[in-house]
Amino acid sequence: MRIDEAKCSGCGRCHEYCTMSCTGFVRLLGGKVVSQVDEDECVDCGVCERSKVCGLEAIYAPEAAWPRSVRGTFSNPLIEHKETKVPGRGTEEMKTNEVTGRFPPGFVGMSVELGRPGVGARLADAGIVGRALKRMGISLEPKNPLTTLLDPVTGDCLPEVAREKVLSAIIEFLLPAERTAEVLGAIRALAGQVDTVISVDLVYRNVPESNVLDTVFDMGESPYHNGKTNVGLGRPRVDGDKVGEVRS
Repeated sequence: MRIDEAKCSGCGRCHEYCTMSCTGFVRLLGGKVVSQVDEDECVDCGVCERSKVCGLEAIYAPEAAWPRSVRGTFSNPLIEHKETKVPGRGTEEMKTNEVTGRFPPGFVGMSVELGRPGVGARLADAGIVGRALKRMGISLEPKNPLTTLLDPVTGDCLPEVAREKVLSAIIEFLLPAERTAEVLGAIRALAGQVDTVISVDLVYRNVPESNVLDTVFDMGESPYHNGKTNVGLGRPRVDGDKVGEVRS
């Protein structure tokens, strides 16, 4: 995002709308004080522009070329990923009550989110987590847009996007329920290696063979219970009496 210095009056009202707190004042050579965006820290979420707080229409989004363009696709919920045709950072299953049957009994759908509004994350941090997961023999969800930016063999972030900053990035994968503690422990060990915050989401069917919540409590973690369900995004498969099969 950028601010047109010729239009800006320097009122600063746009600053409070910045999800990364990367707007500030700057004094021009002629003495005029205007607002300016730290483009290296900006994640191109577009909130400042969409808020319409600037009556002078000084805020604008320049056309972003690769690799800068990944910032907007991961940070602006109105932009679809060209690979998945879905807006946002994760798959539909992670954003709904899971009606496609991707997470069967005895398995856990896990997502590792790097960054949050106000903090953000460089995509290099995603590579650190991806590398650790690949060493454990874990396959990443192919329909997640972040997977296309990680090396399919090593899990490393592609070099050309490593410095790009996004509001947050989510890594998704499926694993047997009995590996929950092993993988959570490995992710916990990465906390000191990444320059952002890590949040972990677990999706599982509450059946006897998936004692996932007990595992989490045994590890000393206190899960939040304020999850959300975005109704209407799922596409269930129903064949006679068979419910929850994934479309081919």
